[in-house]
Amino acid sequence: MDQRRCPDCGVTMEPVTVRDGEGMRPSIATGKRDGLLGKIGLQNTTKLQGVCCPECGLVRLYADVP
Repeated sequence: MDQRRCPDCGVTMEPVTVRDGEGMRPSIATGKRDGLLGKIGLQNTTKLQGVCCPECGLVRLYADVP
């Protein structure tokens, strides 16, 4: 992941693990799939990566896009 800087403090944000209440890593839908899986309504997804500012505690999520 690229180094991210806090928009409030200007310091380098640190990677953090973000999980939902069931221990799963969050993801977002990126679009409908082709073929049979698309016909039954499944979508492509991408993982989200979290970063946290060590100074002010700001947390941001970034999609893992190519």
